[in-house]
Amino acid sequence: MKRMMGAFLGFALAGMASTAMAQAPAAAPAGGAAIMASAPPQPFERLDRVKDVASFAGVRSNQLVGYGIVVGLNKTGDGNVAATLQSLQSLVARFGQTVDPNSLNAANSAAVMVTADLPAFSKPGQRIDVTVSALGKATSLKGGVLLMTQLVGADNETYAMAQGNLSVGGLGVEAKDGSKVSVNIPTVGRIPGGASVERIVANPFETMPAMMINLNNADFSTATRLVKAINKVMGEGTASAMDGTTIRVLAPRDADQRVAFMSAIEEIKVEQAAPPARVIVNSRTGTIVIGEGVFVTPAAVSHGSLTVNIKEMMKVSQPGQINGDNNTVVNPGGQTAVTPDSQISVDQQPARTFLFAPGAQLSNIVDAMNAVGASPGDLVAILEALKQSGALHADLIVI
Repeated sequence: MKRMMGAFLGFALAGMASTAMAQAPAAAPAGGAAIMASAPPQPFERLDRVKDVASFAGVRSNQLVGYGIVVGLNKTGDGNVAATLQSLQSLVARFGQTVDPNSLNAANSAAVMVTADLPAFSKPGQRIDVTVSALGKATSLKGGVLLMTQLVGADNETYAMAQGNLSVGGLGVEAKDGSKVSVNIPTVGRIPGGASVERIVANPFETMPAMMINLNNADFSTATRLVKAINKVMGEGTASAMDGTTIRVLAPRDADQRVAFMSAIEEIKVEQAAPPARVIVNSRTGTIVIGEGVFVTPAAVSHGSLTVNIKEMMKVSQPGQINGDNNTVVNPGGQTAVTPDSQISVDQQPARTFLFAPGAQLSNIVDAMNAVGASPGDLVAILEALKQSGALHADLIVI
């Protein structure tokens, strides 16, 4: 392992030296300025760093949650909510005061839930941000102060303590007549650096005999390419694929060398394999995303529209109308009658047919559908019909 680490450091130093030589400007000719030759444009490479496409097993954040009380509100609190009143009574009792909960009013207080993410490798004394959300009938947390709140993890152990002034971006105003105006969400606030870490979360980073790299998107081709890329830089046998998601990497035992080794692994670039051909349809918004590699076999699509207009008009017949010719009363003693008059018209546009040639690609599909003026609903219907006919060679996913 020491030889592996030495080879890795030597490779890194050689790479830095070659980079510095490549970036050094050419010597200026006598009596003139240096001439920098412009490099020809390089072709686009779809290379991603390991840190962008994968994560290390065990290196993750942990969720924390706690129940607390916010005080100092301007009559926008919970009021007479029983849970809030009991919390206030328990809070005051901790300081040696005995108070009847019926004599309390939580108009200036609110019961809240406090949440936070504890980053990996956090140490006691470090600060983390917290989010405070109203739990009862509070209408706004603006101007409030969160009292000391324990933040616990999934094991019900306390890992941080939160307290501080809330920063609320929302605004809520209510008038005496019941009218209300709200801007954003006034019942949720944040406290930047509002919690202090009190306990270390056990992490297997230093004790694992080998590091596990998990791809964000499982893919056997990408896993194979990542193994080849790591072995090319770090030496043959350093990495091996366990499945389509996990890569096993041999790492130094020493903690300092392991950190340097894994930082170099993060910077290795790999070309991700092309994703499966997919067509994503959002049935609620009509949004359609057609991925790369989608093509269709020969198919003819007929697209037309049928519009039906129905107009309902009501005619009123008045009794006792005067005849203008002889001034006589028409239909004396009759009653006012309302008769419906419906008009139905059908407008059917001629159907428009377009043909997909063999192996039509993404651009052909989009151009053909735009040419006939298909609406989002029509596009969904066309894609579903193509999939059912077997002409669409892609996964059709409706979300």
